[in-house]
Formats: sequence, structure tokens, C-alpha cells
Amino acid sequence: MRVVITGGSGLIGRAVAAPLAAQGHDVVVLSRDPERVRGLPAGVRAVRWDSHSATGWETLLEAGSAVINLAGEAIAAGRWNAERKRRIRASRMDAGRAVVEAVRQAAEEGRAPAVVVQASGIGYYGETGDQEIGEDHPPGGDFLAEVAVAWEAPTAEVEALGVRRVVLRTGVVLDPTGGALAKMLLPFRLGLGGPLGGGRQWLPWIHMADEVAAILFLLATPAASGPFNLCAPLPVQNRDFGRALAHQLHRPSILPVPAPALRLALGELSEALLRSQRALPRRLLAAGYRFRFPELPEALADLFP
Repeated sequence: MRVVITGGSGLIGRAVAAPLAAQGHDVVVLSRDPERVRGLPAGVRAVRWDSHSATGWETLLEAGSAVINLAGEAIAAGRWNAERKRRIRASRMDAGRAVVEAVRQAAEEGRAPAVVVQASGIGYYGETGDQEIGEDHPPGGDFLAEVAVAWEAPTAEVEALGVRRVVLRTGVVLDPTGGALAKMLLPFRLGLGGPLGGGRQWLPWIHMADEVAAILFLLATPAASGPFNLCAPLPVQNRDFGRALAHQLHRPSILPVPAPALRLALGELSEALLRSQRALPRRLLAAGYRFRFPELPEALADLFP
């Protein structure tokens, strides 16, 4: 099967591409500058695209193929201002429209893909406090919730074309080579890590191995469609996450970071770290997926042996 991945040169994209290629699939990563893409897994090739249309890659789709749409400007790369927020939202909507354009062209020519896997985030739900939330919970009203809604919306059109669509509402992916965990490591290794704000906010996390395995599971499960929370079944509070990470790194976790200090340092971006989301992967478990790392201590022990 051919699998086309937008955003495939990113952390999750590369992690997903590797096992797909190893299984013998024809994996194509779309990039604005394929000549500069380095370190792709063996058997994975890069093809140029402009990030907002199907031009140049529309012929790649074939009957029974798959599209994994992970494209979008990094959310935590810097402070949010009006222009960065516009780019964060627009990059996701543009990529989704490009996917729909390519799928529509393929469908008109009798070569529609079998499935579109659409990235999103647990941020969809906004601040939810201590309430346990599943995929049927309504969206929140903050910026990240608005981004997630906008990220998901464009590719909904492929369903009218007879294409199965899966939405990945991903939590904090634990991988020491990138993402949120990589940013946490230096202060924790220096013994300066600790809870953020009050530390009582719930953190929906997932080991990278489960993130990848869940995506492959949903890709290969014909009955799977709609939104799925990609987070471990046992979320933890921020203070407990900090203690567990410090313990695994053999460091103390005694220095809390007050909420006002976070807001001063990060601006509006700090709200993403201070809100609480006790999300559960109800639909993923019901579909039959079994987590390799359902509990945080075992996940951290695997990442930092």
C-alpha cells in the first residue's frame, strides 16, 4: 500500500514512516524542500509540495492508498503573538484543504484512497479540570481548542467522497529526542525540575511507541473512524509527572514553577501548560488497542533505562 504523509519529516512523521516502510509499504513524505530532508528511514522517499495545494503530488494517490496528515506549524516553538497564531491555524487548515483537493481528484479518476488519518490534539477539549473526558466531550473555547477544531474540520469532506477518516487527538508524546519531553530534560537533569503552577492539573501523556502503534492500528482497522484520544489510559497530575521523571533521572523535584512566572516567560502559551485535561482513550480501547505502556513509571523506565 502507498502511504502519503504530510508533515512526515517531523518527530511523529518519521516515527510512523519507519515501521510502515519496514512492513513493505511505499511511504512518501511530502516536504516543501525535499532536497534538504535528511535522515529519513530506509525505503522512505520525499516529494515536493507547497503545503497548501495538491499540486505536484495529486497523482501519488491510488486506490486503496492512505494519507496521514500531520502537517502544521509547531505550536510551542515560541511566544504566541497575533501573527504566529494566524500561521499556526492557517498552516493546519491549508494542509487539510490540500488533502481534500488531492482526494477529490483521485476519487473523480476512480483511484480514491481507502483512508485519511487526520492529526489533531487533546487541546481540542480546552480546560476540563478533574472531569474524565472521552471523545464525545465538546470542544473548549481557548486558542488551542480553536486550533484543533480548525485542524480537524477541512478533511471532514473526504467522508462524503466515501473515504474513511480517522482523527488523532494526541496528548503529550513522550520521546527524549523531541517534543515537550526533550524541552523538560535539561532543567530536570540539573535538579531544577518541578511542578508547573499548582501541579494539580491533569496531563494526558503517551509513550511514542504507543503513539506510533496506535496510528498503525487505526490505519489497519477498517471499522475505525472518527476521533480517537491518543493518550495513555492512566493520566497523571503534573506534580506526579514531575516526581516520576525526576525519580527516573535520579534527580530531586522540589522547585515548583509558579504560574505567574510561567505567564511572564511564555505569555499566552503558558496556558497550555497550566490547564488540566483528564482525557481517556475510550474509543481506542473499545476498538481493541492494547497499550504497551499504560502506566507512567514503566514508560519513563523504557525511555531512560
